[in-house]
Amino acid sequence: MLADHFPLLGLRLTTPRLELRLPTPDELAALADLAVEGVHPPGEMPFLIPWTDAPPAELARGLVQHHWRQLGNLQPHDWEFNLAVFHGGTPVGMQTLGARDLAITRQVGSGSWLGRRHQGQGIGTEMRAAMLHLAFAGLGADEAVSSAFEDNHASLAVSRKLGYRPNGTERHAVRDALVIGHRQRLTRPDWERHRTVPVTIEGLAPCLPLLGLSE
Repeated sequence: MLADHFPLLGLRLTTPRLELRLPTPDELAALADLAVEGVHPPGEMPFLIPWTDAPPAELARGLVQHHWRQLGNLQPHDWEFNLAVFHGGTPVGMQTLGARDLAITRQVGSGSWLGRRHQGQGIGTEMRAAMLHLAFAGLGADEAVSSAFEDNHASLAVSRKLGYRPNGTERHAVRDALVIGHRQRLTRPDWERHRTVPVTIEGLAPCLPLLGLSE
């Protein structure tokens, strides 16, 4: 089986409402279609790289290529991958997890997007909680970091709810304009105090060497 050679295909996270795992080709196509429908209001840009500004066909193709590129470039010392998020069996967004030299740094970073018609239902909080459980309980991380622009109130609210604390600011040029990013940091003690979403992890043990960790 392909999962014998690439065990991330067997990794699965489940919460009361969601399932997170690598998508099949048809599910990846559905996610590309969902992204074309819209991830944020046209007047806003929550991403450092404004990938949602691309024309529809280019946006969809770029999302597929980016997903494949991440998996193809994965190395034990430097990795990042997107898990598809399913609600009631329907793909609703993607949750990213990444790290460099995790066995040494014990730090992970994350990102995500959610189709607009699935926003405002608490899914963003639940999918990030699933990712944090994988990072802390599954991979032994000591801290998780994230960042959001100052006008991305939804993302910053999720961070606060899950126990992240402000960790400084950074300045970026996006759409030829200055934007201020707010860094967020979550330590293991703060994660333990704020964890309220039950999460089940399946298929992690075979993935550990691929992610630079011992079984």
